[in-house]
Amino acid sequence: MGTRRKARECALQMLFAADVAKTPNGVLTRDFWAELGEPTFDELNRDFSNQITVGTLREIEKIDETIRTRAEHWRIERMAIVDRNVLRLAVYEFLFTDTPPTVVINEALEIARRFSTFEATQFINGILDAIKHDLEKISVKNSGENNDEANEKTQASSR
Repeated sequence: MGTRRKARECALQMLFAADVAKTPNGVLTRDFWAELGEPTFDELNRDFSNQITVGTLREIEKIDETIRTRAEHWRIERMAIVDRNVLRLAVYEFLFTDTPPTVVINEALEIARRFSTFEATQFINGILDAIKHDLEKISVKNSGENNDEANEKTQASSR
């Protein structure tokens, strides 16, 4: 298993704890590494794990709203704790990191296979794939608008 996946698994465990016990961020990361974290885990991957955990918690409202757009007939609070936090981690990476979306989905599915059920893996895949396509459409639209603005500026300056 790659160290990045292990870092994501640690982040999932921290999000699970935050979800269940409502533990504050600073205490959450400190206690996790003191009690449960891998003692041989390098600082770079520990930082990555902390970053995606704290970032997910900081942006949870936007992340949950993004999930809601594609989790038809499912309220976030009714999803299994593991499943909703796998989704949250993946959507955080979609929105706030430069990790390729396909990698994000593959990592989320591997983690779901380890910590959840087969059915949950299919559920997570469907939601993440739909969100990925939504974000790609937005990106194409935005790049088209940016190109239009650049063309207008070029035309205006040549007049």
